[in-house]
Amino acid sequence: MSLRPFHMAAPIIDIEATRKFYTQILGCTVGREAPTWIDIDFFGHQLSFHVEPESCAPVATNGVDDKAVPVRHFGVILTWEDWHDLAARLSARAMAFVIEPYIRFKDEPGEQATMFFYDPSGNALEFKSFKSDESLFSTTL
Repeated sequence: MSLRPFHMAAPIIDIEATRKFYTQILGCTVGREAPTWIDIDFFGHQLSFHVEPESCAPVATNGVDDKAVPVRHFGVILTWEDWHDLAARLSARAMAFVIEPYIRFKDEPGEQATMFFYDPSGNALEFKSFKSDESLFSTTL
């Protein structure tokens, strides 16, 4: 089976704030939209955001590496270079990171770059990268 784009729907508070964040901050483009929803081309994947402020509750966290990782989150795995470029761009824009960009499992199997932040509606995003795609499911021993 070949890899295909995924589709995910999530609640938002405001379409314009969502549009601005995903286009101006992350560089995504807008697809179809209506008064109560907007589709975003999220690095080749389809995100459908629906205006439903009541569903935009704070995200619970779980301890990982002594950090509070948002339990419900989504994102993409970028190339090593693209991840570092995005981390630098977001840092220059003073992004309020939930977890600052850092390298996990340094010099171990599964070494990865990761960062977490929220969109304007409180949806948690994680962007990560591996030096090698073969490391995606590596375990640390």
